[in-house]
Amino acid sequence: MFAYVRGKLEEIEDEFLVVETAGIGYEIYCANPYQFQESLGQEVKVYTYQYVREDLHMLYGFKKEEEKSLFKKLIQVSGIGPKSASAIIGQAPVRDFAQAIEQEDEKFLTKFPGVGKKTARQMILDLKGKVTEWLTYHGDSKTTETIHMIHATSPYVDEAIEALRALGYSNREIKSIEGKLKAENLESTDDVVKKGLQLLIR
Repeated sequence: MFAYVRGKLEEIEDEFLVVETAGIGYEIYCANPYQFQESLGQEVKVYTYQYVREDLHMLYGFKKEEEKSLFKKLIQVSGIGPKSASAIIGQAPVRDFAQAIEQEDEKFLTKFPGVGKKTARQMILDLKGKVTEWLTYHGDSKTTETIHMIHATSPYVDEAIEALRALGYSNREIKSIEGKLKAENLESTDDVVKKGLQLLIR
C-alpha cells in the first residue's frame, strides 16, 4: 500500500490528479482534484489509499491525513463504496461529519449523494464512538469530558438554531455563534435561544 505520493503535480482532471515521481506518473482519484490547483506544476504531497478488488485497482488521494483515515472507516460500512466515501469527504469537513455521526444527525448524512436513511443509520451504528478524535479542531485542548458535554447539549442547540431561523436570523449570523452555543452547558432550548439572542445583538 502507498501511504502517500510526493512528486510534481503534472495534471488535474475532473476526477483525478497525475503526480509524477521517479519517472512514474500516478493517477490519483479525488472527490475534488481542483483543491490542488495552486500546486499545479509544483511538488505536492497527496495522502493515498490503494483500493483493490478483483476487477479494480484504484489509487484514491486526499489532501489531509484525517480525510484518508475517515475514508478507510467509511468503506467498512455496508452500502458505502470507495466512490461514495470519497464524495462524502469531498463535500464536508471531517469534523462536521464526525459531529453528525455522534449526534445521530440523519438529516445531515442523507444530503450526500447515494445516502438514504437506511445507509445513514448504518453509518451511525458502525461509526458512532469511532470518530470522536476529529470533533475538535487541530490544536484544541478540549478534554473528552468537554466533548461529551457538548454532545449532551446539542439537541437543545439544534432546536434553538431552528428557532433563531424562524425569528429571521440568517444562516451566516447563526453560524458565527453556533460554536459558542455548543460550548455552553445550558439545560433547555429556551436558555440556548436566550443566549443566542444575546450573542447576536452584540
